[in-house]
This record gives sequence, C-alpha cells and structure tokens, in this order.
Amino acid sequence: MNEFERRVILLVEDNPDDELLTLRAFHKSNIRNPVIVVRDGAEALDYLFARGAYEGRDASLLPQVVLLDLHLPKLDGLAVLRQIRENERTRTLPVVMLTSSNEERDLTGSYQLGVNSYVRKPVDVTSFFEAVRQLGMYWLVLNEPSPTPAEVTA
Repeated sequence: MNEFERRVILLVEDNPDDELLTLRAFHKSNIRNPVIVVRDGAEALDYLFARGAYEGRDASLLPQVVLLDLHLPKLDGLAVLRQIRENERTRTLPVVMLTSSNEERDLTGSYQLGVNSYVRKPVDVTSFFEAVRQLGMYWLVLNEPSPTPAEVTA
C-alpha cells in the first residue's frame, strides 16, 4: 500500500446530500484521497476499531482525518469523539466536527472532548465547496500528522 492510499479520509455523515456535496467538493478541489463513508456513529467506531463489519480491516491504519457530523443515528458525534479520545491508539487522531449545528453547547462540548476543529456547514453550495476544499488542503497537505503510538515507541 502506498502513502497516498494510507491517507484515507473518514467521512461520518448520515445526510446523503451532504455526503454527495462533500465528495464533489473533494473531487473539484483535486483531493483524490480515498474516502470511507459511514453513516452513523456506531459504524464510525466499528471502522476505527476494526470490529463488526470492519473486523478484517488492518486496525493500525488510521484515517488521516475524520470529518464527523454531530447529529448522527445510533451514537451522536460527541459520543464518537469521546470514545476516540479515550482510546490510546486513536487519542491524537485529527477529528473535525463538520456540522450544521449553531448550538453553543455543541461547540463547547466538542472542544471540551478534544475536537481539533469545529466547522459549521455553510448553507450555500459555493461556500460549502470552499470550506471542504480548505479542510482538505489543511488536513491532507499542510498538517503534519501525529505519529502513531507504534512509531513513537519504535
């Protein structure tokens, strides 16, 4: 597996329209990283921890960034974020809350649980595309990822 294939984006989004817009924005911005789409909080955790439907997946390969919606079926984004931060292997995984929520408690709660960034989904398509393009450029090109626990101890 080459370095590009290792730089996966995990998109946790239950709204098919927002999923499509996000994928189009990546494509239009020439962000060609593989995108894994999961549609609820439980599935996101199954992917990250290689369990359930993802049991055969190499759990040591973490996404470059998780784009996490706040309002999800089964487990909401805050519950997912809490479990990510509680696990030693995923504690430093970059997580961006990508949400339409304007609630102050959602913003505050996300940062209290250790989210790396909180981005409100713009209403108009042009602004949405630009927000996703900037997210992709920052987290996939400019940001230096944290070493995995295995790399730190090696």
